[in-house]
Amino acid sequence: MKVGIIKADLQVPGSRSLKEKRHVLRSLKDRLRSRFEVSVAEVDSQDMLQRIVIGVSFVASDGKNAESRMQQIVDYIEGFTGSMVIRIEREILNENL
Repeated sequence: MKVGIIKADLQVPGSRSLKEKRHVLRSLKDRLRSRFEVSVAEVDSQDMLQRIVIGVSFVASDGKNAESRMQQIVDYIEGFTGSMVIRIEREILNENL
């Protein structure tokens, strides 16, 4: 079993209020959850108007599946039109039972 973890630091350049930021955040979270069946949460910069930091996690059966899925998620985040990527960190944890 493999656990994939992604931390994405994003900028929302047009956001002038927390309400606008939350709209972009909600849209991204909902799309990631429905498309990739992952867990998503805002993990930092909650009070900053133009900054979103999200954590994404998922479980995969093997390393090849985890790498492929992780790349698809990263590609989707990078292509999301509501924000610009500042940095993306990724990690795959091995779970030996």
